[in-house]
Amino acid sequence: MDRRLALAAALALLPTVAAASGGTEKKKGGGLSFVPIKAIAATIIHRDGSRGVMTVECGVDVADEKLRTQTMVSQPRLRAAYAGFVQSYAVGMPAAAVPDADYMARELQRITDQALGKKGAKLLLGTILVN
Repeated sequence: MDRRLALAAALALLPTVAAASGGTEKKKGGGLSFVPIKAIAATIIHRDGSRGVMTVECGVDVADEKLRTQTMVSQPRLRAAYAGFVQSYAVGMPAAAVPDADYMARELQRITDQALGKKGAKLLLGTILVN
């Protein structure tokens, strides 16, 4: 079979498949009340003096629809505040130390409440990777 014909046939079926599935984009995960935040990275110094990266993945769970809308609109502001904290934390972290997830979660929650202007949004810390 000619590959070009197979590819053309597959491309012709795409609109039909999209219409059959509803055509709506599904949320990746976390439920309807979850607002994902793009991963935040900061530079760290390893024991041998080389540089590394600490990556923090998190999101915000907001039950209140009005506050969730405000959270979605405030994503760039939240991300900037989170990045500032993660970078300052990474700079002060001793070489070869393990990040304190409990402390980071408390501080990121405080930053979330401060950035949104009120409580009601729960920060969910995903992963903290050190490379």
